[in-house]
Parts: sequence; C-alpha cells; structure tokens
Amino acid sequence: MAEFRYLLRRFLAFSETAAKDAGLTPRQHQALLAIKGFGGEEPVAIQDLAERLGVQHHSAVELVDRLAEAGLLDRRADPVDRRKVRLVPTAAAERHLATLSAAHLDELRRLRPALIGILQALDEAPSC
Repeated sequence: MAEFRYLLRRFLAFSETAAKDAGLTPRQHQALLAIKGFGGEEPVAIQDLAERLGVQHHSAVELVDRLAEAGLLDRRADPVDRRKVRLVPTAAAERHLATLSAAHLDELRRLRPALIGILQALDEAPSC
C-alpha cells in the first residue's frame, strides 16, 4: 500500500508541474479535464463541475470566471433552462488538454511496470 500511495503522489506531483509548465494552475487543469471528460452530448453545468471537483458552487463559479477570462472556457445559456449555464472548452483549452494528456499518458506508461507489480501483489496478498 505504501508503494502505491508513493506512486500516486509522484504522479500527482508530475501532473501539477506539467499543468504549471503549460501555463495553467493545477486546479484549472483539473477543471478542464472534468469538463472534457464528463461525457455525454450535453455541455457541463457549473453544479456538475463543482461536484466533480469536490468544491462548493461559489468556488466553481470563481474558477469558471478565471477560465473564461483566460479564453479557455465559453459559457452558454442552457436552451431548456435559461437560469443554467453550460460550460464548453475553447479551442485553446482543447490544445492544452491534448498536450497535457499526451504527457500524462507518457508518464503513466513509464509508471506502468511498477503499477502492474503493485496490483499483482494485491491479488497475492492475504485478505484481512
């Protein structure tokens, strides 16, 4: 378990550094990833983003404000409920995500042997 937690911390540290090197804060990167990865055809609402990030609604609004000001996110009125706002990544955000995703996949591939070893050890460990 300790080795698994260590690898997770290393990966998270890598992720934070990669985001900063790309000109994003780690939270901005997480938000764009959550919005992009939410799935489905419908754009994401701020309340959905808040839930995904584990933050309060007002914190998600502040983050969305900063992303929109940076040209990374568009806000669109919900066609069904005009009180709601839908979030759509801009082309600039998509470029950041493509670059960062490639770097993250490379890092995961690098960590893969250690991760596989840890997961295989779980199969062999006695149950509690």
